[in-house]
Amino acid sequence: MVILRSKELRDLSADELQAKLNELHAEYDTLIGKASVSGVDNPGKIRETRRTIARVLTIMNENKQQGE
Repeated sequence: MVILRSKELRDLSADELQAKLNELHAEYDTLIGKASVSGVDNPGKIRETRRTIARVLTIMNENKQQGE
């Protein structure tokens, strides 16, 4: 997965953000599963995926608050 920046995420619609979040959660689960069994080649990828999930959630919450 390519690193997504806040600027890029703000341009996405709510449905696209939700799809991206689901995709990131699936990738994170896969990385954690690999890490627990055999280790992972790039441990920084787990951290970056977790941070990207946080970015998406933050932007979703901002959009929700602006809509109210």
